[in-house]
Amino acid sequence: MVFGTFANRMSSRVVVRMAPTLKGRRTPLTLTAAAVERLKELQAKSLPEEKKKTLKIGIQGKGCSGNAYTLSWVDEPKKFDEKVTQDGVTVLIDSKALLTLIGTEMDWFEGKLASQFVFNNPNVKGACGCGESFLV
Repeated sequence: MVFGTFANRMSSRVVVRMAPTLKGRRTPLTLTAAAVERLKELQAKSLPEEKKKTLKIGIQGKGCSGNAYTLSWVDEPKKFDEKVTQDGVTVLIDSKALLTLIGTEMDWFEGKLASQFVFNNPNVKGACGCGESFLV
């Protein structure tokens, strides 16, 4: 953390106090190049240009560890949703999920048996064995 300093004179001693300065906000979510490309593909396939929807990410109480990611397409953001735009793709974050998602990287994984969005979340303290839910 970056600190500024100031000094007060008290009798013959100098007291130095550390005053915190505000830092820039952390990005709530970053997208990998693979995630950006996949989101562009999904939006292009889904609807005509005039009816484009935006992907919204949320957290739902679910599973062994208590939380699971939710993905849904929405027409309009709600009042307190966080808007993240990167490389021409816009993603919304549900306001209730924002603190849990701060610093998360969203990736797209394609394997032989499954293709899915993967969240690399530094706030996760543990996950269930199947990987469906997580604990913060």
